[in-house]
Amino acid sequence: MSTTEKLSLLVVDDEASLRDLISRAFTSEGHRVLAVPDGRSAIDRASTEAFDCVLLDVALGDGPDGIEVCRELRERRNVVPIIMLTARSSEADAVLGLEAGADDYVVKPFGLAELRSRIRAVRRRAGARPPDAEVLVAGPYTLDRARRELTVEGRPVALTFSEFQLIEALMAQPERVFSREELFVAIWGDSAYRDPRGIDVHVRHLREKLERNPAEPVHLLTVRGSGYRLHAGE
Repeated sequence: MSTTEKLSLLVVDDEASLRDLISRAFTSEGHRVLAVPDGRSAIDRASTEAFDCVLLDVALGDGPDGIEVCRELRERRNVVPIIMLTARSSEADAVLGLEAGADDYVVKPFGLAELRSRIRAVRRRAGARPPDAEVLVAGPYTLDRARRELTVEGRPVALTFSEFQLIEALMAQPERVFSREELFVAIWGDSAYRDPRGIDVHVRHLREKLERNPAEPVHLLTVRGSGYRLHAGE
């Protein structure tokens, strides 16, 4: 985050000490922080207010947990960037968060510098200026970079920030084979501390949204031992 950009953050965690720590750190920098302790409050506030990023704990107390919160927001077509917060002992839950539509995750205990970096990454994607070619066309897919919209044979498809970033990278260079590490950089800006399964989850989600038969994809292809590529032909 730049020193001049002021953000509105929603922090969802049932640990009062962590909510207070994050709130103090970011409000001291001039950002607006709303901290809530449970999933139902998170859904209500995210559905009625605009936030630049949601920091969402996987394991919440009463009511819906972080996975359910994330899933419900995505079902409501809320595309706010979501970063999951998860304990190291339950890091596998973070993959479930990605499957539910989260954009990234941070493992507790984490440093504030790492958290700021992750927020910058999702915000950079959200506010990035479009490259030279604002509209990409590959096979049945048309991607409008300026409006951050994807259509499949004219049908609009709702994507999370990470899904958009992934399909944009593949469409910019169709037929090129991308390694998981390269796709990490395209989505998150780096590959440090990332679970390789995160890329696989996002590709699977994209296939479910874009392919006529996700089990037998004809465009979003796996190149065994190498990574993924976008086949632009029929």
